[in-house]
Amino acid sequence: MSELERIRTYVALGDSFTEGLNDPYPGEEDRFRGWADRLAELLAERHSGLHYANLAVRGKLARQIVEEQVPRAVELGPDLVTLCAGGNDMIRPGADPDALAVVFDDAVRRLRATGSRVVVFTGFDTRGLRSGGRIRGKAATYNMHLRAIADRRGCTVVDLWPLRVFDDPRAWYEDRLHLSPEGHRRMTLLVAEAIGLPTGGDWREPWPPLDRADWLTSRREDVRWARTYLLPWIGRRATGRSTGDGRAPKRPTPLPL
Repeated sequence: MSELERIRTYVALGDSFTEGLNDPYPGEEDRFRGWADRLAELLAERHSGLHYANLAVRGKLARQIVEEQVPRAVELGPDLVTLCAGGNDMIRPGADPDALAVVFDDAVRRLRATGSRVVVFTGFDTRGLRSGGRIRGKAATYNMHLRAIADRRGCTVVDLWPLRVFDDPRAWYEDRLHLSPEGHRRMTLLVAEAIGLPTGGDWREPWPPLDRADWLTSRREDVRWARTYLLPWIGRRATGRSTGDGRAPKRPTPLPL
């Protein structure tokens, strides 16, 4: 617990996963809480002077995170940094996990040079996703690089790949890409455990029994999902747009909670 006692500033870097989609604050439709905010709240309970910044922006690619967020984090010199990057790259055609790893490693090197404790994340296993098999090999290769980088640079790893608790559909929002509020809650407990922060909760807690939808209902849900989420995503990719274009970080300056 000695490392936690020295945490005065926590900075979160990444994309929509770290920004907190889709875990809205009550009554605020487009202001998301997410696991990083929840983790900061737990840290603040142990130290009321904690300052917290969240520079993550939805839709960002790994290189954008490294170019836009990492320099600011280096400037701030926080005690704790969480860094998750590369998920948006992996789902795009032509993703090169080896080249991405070079970019990621440089970011970690710069962050560790400030003396910050850095927490990195591997990606979820994509085998449960429709068409996930198409990217599973590349995602696994990228994860191997991330583990090696973490070992070499002395980082804490939150290894999401083997975790089956997140296979439950209730861990995910209806877009099937972002965590649900309950998914974010469990992710908070997982990250807290990784950094040695006692919480009194358990991310491994079994899910209540789930009544599975019949075949026809499932197909109708698939059609609605494709119309509501998949087709707009394809349209943005085809035109080079992102949901994060022009969007500023939700918490750009380290402030007390």
